[in-house]
Amino acid sequence: MLNSHMDESPQVQTRPLPPLPPGVTLHPATPADTARVAAFLTAAHPESPVAPEDLRRLDAGRVTGEFHLRLLALAGGEIVGLAEVGVPRMDGHPGWLDVTVRTLPRWAGSPLAEALLAHAEAAALDSGAHTLVTRVREDWWEKPFLEARGYREHDRMWPSTLDLRTLDFAGLARHEEQARAAGVRIRPLSELGDLDEGQQRRLYMLIAALLRDVPSATPVDVWPFELWQRRVMDRLNPAGLFVAVTPDGEWVGLSELHLPIPTRPGTLHNGLTGVLPGWRGRSIAYALKLAAARAALERGFTHARTSNHSVNAPMLAVNARLGFVRETATVTLTREVSGS
Repeated sequence: MLNSHMDESPQVQTRPLPPLPPGVTLHPATPADTARVAAFLTAAHPESPVAPEDLRRLDAGRVTGEFHLRLLALAGGEIVGLAEVGVPRMDGHPGWLDVTVRTLPRWAGSPLAEALLAHAEAAALDSGAHTLVTRVREDWWEKPFLEARGYREHDRMWPSTLDLRTLDFAGLARHEEQARAAGVRIRPLSELGDLDEGQQRRLYMLIAALLRDVPSATPVDVWPFELWQRRVMDRLNPAGLFVAVTPDGEWVGLSELHLPIPTRPGTLHNGLTGVLPGWRGRSIAYALKLAAARAALERGFTHARTSNHSVNAPMLAVNARLGFVRETATVTLTREVSGS
C-alpha cells in the first residue's frame, strides 16, 4: 500500500502513490504514540482538542479483526501529518470506511495532504470499501480540500453547549408537571435496580429503539448488544443517565448526561435523549433533560455539550428552548468509489 518512504509497511496494494515531500516519512502509529498523536491533533485544530484518553477509548472499543490503520507523517521526528482509515463508529454501514487526513496548519492543503489522502484512500479500497466517509468542521481547510477531490456533503451535525448554571428551571417547570400528569416518573438508572445482564439488555433495547428513530441522512447503524456492552458499560455512570418510567414500569425514554469531556473541564457530554413514539407530546424529553441537568450541577459540572443531526428538528427545538448555544457545524462527507 505504501511507498518507499514507509517503514514496515503492509503490502496490500501496488498502485502508484504520490511521493511524500522531501524529509517526510510515514510510520504506523503504535500505542506508545497515543499521547503524541493527541497533541498533534490538538495542534492541527486547537479549537477541537483531543485528549489521549479519547484515543485510548476509541482504540479499546475495536473488535478483533476490525480494520484500522493510523499512519504518522514525520519530519525531523515531529508529527506533521496523519492518515487514518477504519470502520466508522457512526454510519457504520457495510462497505463504508472512515478516512481521516490531518496536517499541522503550515502543511494544510499541501502535497503532504495530497499524499496522505492517497494513502488513506488506497488502504480503504484495498479493504473493500465502496463508500469513503469523513467528518470535518465546516470552517476547516479539509472541507474544500476534500470537496475538490470528489467528496460531497452527506449529513450535518450541530454541536451546541449549554451553561447549566443559566437554566431556567422555574420557567420550565410546567414541562415537568406535564410529564408527571401523564404518570411518568423520571428516575436515575442507579435507582432502578442492579445493572446486571438483564438490566443491561433492557437499557440496550430502549437505546436501540430510540437510535433507530433518530432523524438523520441515513438510518443510524445500531451496534449489536455485545459490542454496545463493550464500548459503553465501563463508561456509564448510572447516576447521570435518567429514564422515563410509566405507571406500569415500562421504560419509554432516557437522557444520557454522564460522560465527562477530558478537554473541557466541568463539561459533560449530553448523549442520546429520546422518547418512544407513543409517549411523545407530553414534555417527557424536557423533563428528562432537566432532571439530568440538576444531577450534573449537583456533581459539580457547569456545562453540557451535545450534537444533533440538522434534520432532527424536534430535538433541536428542545435544546434551543433549554438554552443550548449552537456552534459551527460538523459535516459528514462521502465519496463513492465502487468500481474504482
